[in-house]
Amino acid sequence: MKFVYILAAILVFGVLIAVHEFGHFITAKLCGVKVNEFSIGMGPAVWTREKGETLYALRALPIGGYCAMEGEDEDTGDSRSFVRQPLWKKFLILVAGTAMNFLTGLVIILVLFAGYSNFYVDQIAGFADGFPLEGEDGLMVGDIIYKVDGYRAYLNGDTKMFLSYNDGQGVDLEIIRDGEKIVLEDFPMYRRDYDGDGRQRFGISVGAQAVSRTFGTWLQYSWYQALDFVQLVWFSLVQLVSGNVGVQELGGPVMIMDTIAEVGVASKTAALAVRNIASIAALIAVNLAVMNLLPIPGLDGGRILFLAVDAVSLAVFRRKVPEKYQAAINMAGMVVLLGFMLLITVKDVFQVFQ
Repeated sequence: MKFVYILAAILVFGVLIAVHEFGHFITAKLCGVKVNEFSIGMGPAVWTREKGETLYALRALPIGGYCAMEGEDEDTGDSRSFVRQPLWKKFLILVAGTAMNFLTGLVIILVLFAGYSNFYVDQIAGFADGFPLEGEDGLMVGDIIYKVDGYRAYLNGDTKMFLSYNDGQGVDLEIIRDGEKIVLEDFPMYRRDYDGDGRQRFGISVGAQAVSRTFGTWLQYSWYQALDFVQLVWFSLVQLVSGNVGVQELGGPVMIMDTIAEVGVASKTAALAVRNIASIAALIAVNLAVMNLLPIPGLDGGRILFLAVDAVSLAVFRRKVPEKYQAAINMAGMVVLLGFMLLITVKDVFQVFQ
């Protein structure tokens, strides 16, 4: 049974990457850029068809795809090549893959949330004995938690996660009480032992406030979930850079596929397994969208950064950075990224099979 879910995980990755490449493809076509090949899958071709100027292909390995545009990294002399397009067209083409990934994640969330009767947000449910900050000037039972240390608590569970990474020496909070937003900067809420058992905690109990499902709240909280996934990616990156999370805690495709398989096996019914895997797929889709926009050479965000550099260079020096230099830097970035991914994959393999 686990093997079936591993295949499902591979399919999820393949579809999400193919959707990303389709975003580049359809936008390039709409912008009049020549596309030499659009491929679903990788490896040997099992089916090909040439229509017009584009070769369409299905390949043996369902692990992604690619959109090969004319003159992506060098000027081939074709007026319809990518490098000869105005900056705004290049930007639209480059950002389209990310937009498609985000849209895919949002659509999955909309489908999943369509069956919900309620949505839930974080609410103060109680306090530990001796909690010193209860009252109108502090916190009260029923307060809706809006932000924690600058991060928006979109849905139930966010507050506990953000507080778990707080250093315990005060918290920036925003709460909603009787419809009014209250800002508590440098709120002196510290970790301490409230019960004499050695556990260090903040002394608040966070519960869930139900929000009834209507058409409006369905759209609103589906959007909130998508934004929450975006925020989760950025929050994780901040924790990684700050040292709160080690590289050994990162997971690559192998770890993610194993997680999907474990979630599928643990689900009590096939329907529940589909819902749980779809939820992970939405998170991965949004994750791919955010990560691809990072201004790192080799990623779409790195190429978009070069567009900004070109815009400044054209305005100041009347010339842009030669494509061959951009291509070399992007290639170097891709090699580094692939090497890093290989290391993460090797680590994941050892963790999964140990």
